[in-house]
Amino acid sequence: MSTVRWRIFLLILLVVSINYVDRASVSVAMPIIASQYALTPRMQGVLFSAFFWSYTLMQVPGGWLADRLRPRIVIAAATILWGICQVATAAVTGWSGLLLARIGLGLAEGPIYPASGKLNAIWLPASERGRGAVIIDGGAPLGTALGSLIIATLIGAFNSWRLAFLIAGLGTVAAGVLAHWYIRNTPREHPAVSADELEYIEGAQSREDAQSATTAGASVPMSKFFRSRSFWGMVLGWLGFDLVFYGLVSWGPSYLAEARHLGLGSVGGSLFIIFGAGFLGEICGGFLADRWKARGASPNLVMRTLLGTSGALTTLSTFALAFVSTSGAAVALLASILFFLRWAGLYWSLPATLGNRSQAGVLGGIMNAAGNLGGVLVPIVVGAIVQSTGSYFAALLFFAACGLLYTISSLLIDYRVVPPPSSKYSPCIRSHRTAGHRGEDHVRQV
Repeated sequence: MSTVRWRIFLLILLVVSINYVDRASVSVAMPIIASQYALTPRMQGVLFSAFFWSYTLMQVPGGWLADRLRPRIVIAAATILWGICQVATAAVTGWSGLLLARIGLGLAEGPIYPASGKLNAIWLPASERGRGAVIIDGGAPLGTALGSLIIATLIGAFNSWRLAFLIAGLGTVAAGVLAHWYIRNTPREHPAVSADELEYIEGAQSREDAQSATTAGASVPMSKFFRSRSFWGMVLGWLGFDLVFYGLVSWGPSYLAEARHLGLGSVGGSLFIIFGAGFLGEICGGFLADRWKARGASPNLVMRTLLGTSGALTTLSTFALAFVSTSGAAVALLASILFFLRWAGLYWSLPATLGNRSQAGVLGGIMNAAGNLGGVLVPIVVGAIVQSTGSYFAALLFFAACGLLYTISSLLIDYRVVPPPSSKYSPCIRSHRTAGHRGEDHVRQV
């Protein structure tokens, strides 16, 4: 059997990694940029936040485009466009230009995650979506880790943050061209997919559809989701996760430079360790989830255990970070936080679980829009906290509270949920029989 589906997801991993190299580049270069343009912490916070203003607004439209125009063209076009925006960033001459460039970058990058989540629903059977989800989302810590090292190295080699941004942008454009060449919207369209792989994917999805309350192509009114506890658990859990992650992406370099007194090279190396641990943790979480479920464990046991552990350890480690005194201990705790926090990549299997393949793009867009509200708020909030208190202590306690939101919300989701029932069923509770549960009646709160 061919393995085209996994090659596509490795390509998506590359694209998402580049996504985070480009978006995190300003954070890495910020100590130099702030000195060059005399930027206060509040001004830096606005710059970090500006990316998320437009990025958040593009989540639901990006998901809609992925559902209507198909993910291949959306992923390729978005990648090329944000590469152009990254090149344009290298030419700005002040704070206002940086602000506009960050807004443009957010608009271009917005559709990537919803479109990738759509590919997860189309290309993978349910038994592989945990791995697919963390491969997609693994690009976030991997790209941040590599971006910290790459951008810091390029700045050091050329003594210019502008040349570093130019090189990164041109590489992004090349990745967009590669994505358009190899990705296809469905397995049946790809010339390299063997008959065995096609039968494996389509057969598993046909069995999945037969067990669902709606067909794969049926459209479910969004009002059904808005009355769902699991839907709101997904939305708020992803918000809590992103508040922590984007806070560390935005302010991590400045925290290490200012609070821990590390130089540019040490900051780049430390961030590579910290976010590299996040990538390893994410892949471990996804493979562990799929393997555990394959051995017969219920989805609720697997997902609540893994995500609950992820949230609890993230919260405790972030709280402890506020009290350590050495830079080595701080880097070790940050690596621990990222290792467990990134298990949240399993959330990208939820749009296809709570909804269906025809609506996976929109549901993923709603989830990511909620999460990226955190990206809008947390840079400004942390900037205000740091400027008003003169330290990062209160900011770290704020991150611990956000970790608690992620933990509680993850425990409220019913991970067995299939698409909401049609109008002839109760919109909140239904009873049905499912394969794999020995024919027992299960009442699920949707």
